[in-house]
Amino acid sequence: MNIVAIGLDATDISRVEQTIQRFGERFYRRVFTEGEIAYCLRRRNPAPHFAGRFAAKEAAMKALGTGHSRGVLWRDIEVVRSGGPPQLQFHGAAATWFEGLHARSSLLTITHSETLAIAQVVFLGA
Repeated sequence: MNIVAIGLDATDISRVEQTIQRFGERFYRRVFTEGEIAYCLRRRNPAPHFAGRFAAKEAAMKALGTGHSRGVLWRDIEVVRSGGPPQLQFHGAAATWFEGLHARSSLLTITHSETLAIAQVVFLGA
């Protein structure tokens, strides 16, 4: 396997927390999928988890080479957990761009401190 693309993002947790306080449900529905919202809201302090997923989406958009443009929407990139490390699922235009890179799989890591959420995405090809 070879590395096709890499993306990295750092997001201020306080900025996400302020956005949640200001826009609440509207922010959730615009950026996150139902599964992501449910996962984060189950946590004692949801803001770092929302910030981590936001950073993961930004990192994935950077790896795709699109940013938040070219038809790629926030909800086209989904962070899922199924008992192991977080993984990415691509939908819509993000899936099209991912396939266009001839990527076969992706790796995602998310971490956060008291102030920052950081995510790194690596796309792997054949």
